[in-house]
Amino acid sequence: MNPFGFLRVAAATPLVRVADCAFNVEHILALLRRAESEHVNVIVFPELAITGYTCADLFHQPLLQRGAALALEQLAKDSAAVFSGLAVVGLPLAVEDMLFNCAAVLHRGKLLGIVPKSFLPNYKEFYEVRWFAPAIKANCRELVIAGQTVPFGTDRLFAAEDCEGLIVGVEICEDLWVPVPPSSMQALAGATVLVNLSASNETIGKATYRRQLVLSQSGRCMAAYIYTSCGIGESTTDIVYGGHCLIAENGILLAESRRFLREDALLVADVDLERLRIDRQRTNSFLDVHLYPTPSFLSQGRRGARSTFTLGEQPVLPDLRRPIEAHPFVPQGQEQLRDRCEEIFHIQVAGLAKRLEYLGVPPVAIGVSGGLDSTLALLVACKTMDTLGASRQRIQAFTLPGFGTSNRTRDNARALMRQLGVTAREVDIRPLCLEEMRALGHRPFGIDLTGLGVEELTERLYRLPPEKRHDLVFENVQARMRTSLLMNSGFVIGTGDVSEAALGWSTYNGDHMSMYNPNCSIPKTLVKFLVEWAARNEFEGEVRRTLLDIVDTLISPELLPVGADGQPAQATEVTIGPYEVLDFFLFHFLRYGAPPEKILFLAERAPFQRSYSTRELRGWLKEFIRRFFASQFKRSCVPDGPKVGTISLSPRGDWRMPSDAQAALWLRWAESEGN
Repeated sequence: MNPFGFLRVAAATPLVRVADCAFNVEHILALLRRAESEHVNVIVFPELAITGYTCADLFHQPLLQRGAALALEQLAKDSAAVFSGLAVVGLPLAVEDMLFNCAAVLHRGKLLGIVPKSFLPNYKEFYEVRWFAPAIKANCRELVIAGQTVPFGTDRLFAAEDCEGLIVGVEICEDLWVPVPPSSMQALAGATVLVNLSASNETIGKATYRRQLVLSQSGRCMAAYIYTSCGIGESTTDIVYGGHCLIAENGILLAESRRFLREDALLVADVDLERLRIDRQRTNSFLDVHLYPTPSFLSQGRRGARSTFTLGEQPVLPDLRRPIEAHPFVPQGQEQLRDRCEEIFHIQVAGLAKRLEYLGVPPVAIGVSGGLDSTLALLVACKTMDTLGASRQRIQAFTLPGFGTSNRTRDNARALMRQLGVTAREVDIRPLCLEEMRALGHRPFGIDLTGLGVEELTERLYRLPPEKRHDLVFENVQARMRTSLLMNSGFVIGTGDVSEAALGWSTYNGDHMSMYNPNCSIPKTLVKFLVEWAARNEFEGEVRRTLLDIVDTLISPELLPVGADGQPAQATEVTIGPYEVLDFFLFHFLRYGAPPEKILFLAERAPFQRSYSTRELRGWLKEFIRRFFASQFKRSCVPDGPKVGTISLSPRGDWRMPSDAQAALWLRWAESEGN
């Protein structure tokens, strides 16, 4: 097992000769050897893999039945020397004058259990009732096979004693296609890894539906789901098999095989058991077993009946067989990204429209800086007024240039307000801020304000060397002055995003506050894509050009004095780290509760837009944790706003945290690394 709860699993599709048990076992063993070389811990083979699924009336031949039993005995003996993990393989077994379609669970030569199929298809091309008995007809709880006394039944889980959270549940093909699959009960009894041995043939569109089933069941059960199906060797008479294999985790597809391969196939992926267990803990309705009719599976208590095994010491693997999204908030495909942006935009508009309708559609005020966040909020406000049938002139858009405003953002703010047809206002806040700093007796950057006018102060600020441009009061006075002007102008629409809220990258009761914030649960990386989506899909001409220029503008609070060239002296991502990395940290910390060591482990392997050293990632992660804990007091009093995704920091909804919680436990990892 990999560190941080990762478990390597595999779905195998061996070449098959129908009714040739010796040939089939040979190829199963070959795949077991291959799986061992790739450090697989759990591997699943197709339904009736030892005999082949399409034996039809040959299943009632005693010779084939004995051949299957002997082949299982040989497989158990030979696999002990070639595979150290858990293997699940299908075969027919005759028990008390009934034939069952079974899954045998093997570990190092020991048979841990035999699980019979519960639901037998007998429609269209399927005739299983002709040959097999359903599991419910079984009269015994144990079998003697391969010289071992083996548990027999559907109410059995397989738990690793030395791998926390690894509990395997087994179902067979049609079991997944029924309204309440056995795997649902297995998950309720604790199974985190569900396996399905299948023989699903190929027809038009069936692969898509099969994929949906697997993804849906893995999500419903909050489990990993390993699905394997027999390959082309089973194709006969009127039906064709493609060897479709799938590995899913809580509704996410980790790996999928190519179909119709003419060779042994092994699909490998790493599932995250720790993530699954955290999700189950959070979803407190998951284990409300008392609300279900009590099946035999749970008759022995919530744990069910369990066979145990030991994986043994596992090597720490340098690779990770699962996709790691560098930008987890941003869908990868263009069509999916377009759909996501459109949906989010409509959620934002719907939320703001409801609030404004309730208040009688009052005039609204919004600060427009020429940056990403205020641009998105302004676009939402315009679309909201359009939706409500109100004039965009009811939007009082203020651009409020201060000592740090750059030429580019000021020009873009002016252009955007004009192009969108809102009521545009421009207020130079420098004189107001100068008077407030005088009233406070503040000397910005050590400058005596006595007798200084705005332009003279601005000129002196231009000449400040970069190393002296640090003055929190100077920054806060500007931020709060802007908010004061907006608050006295009408119903204020906020602009801050969830990335800034996580890091405390706002001025308390400054840009931190508004009367409704449509951006409040959108991360910075997604804000950028939303503005670009709006530019390319909702606007054209001059508006599109302005929006695309804003997308390409340096992210900066623009509160410190600009240089003589009019360029901003602050670059947010230089100070706190790249937003693509910070949003990655935020997603894994908040969505999955991942510890810092695991977040760093994943970040080191994520395909970011540019390469970052481990030292850089570690430093930014340490700063992220420090800022996140230190900034909770700001998040404890934020305005309403719509939740649009899985991450939100609203104190009324997704995140409740004491403002004085200590970060020591989360920072201890950094100390152990010499940081």
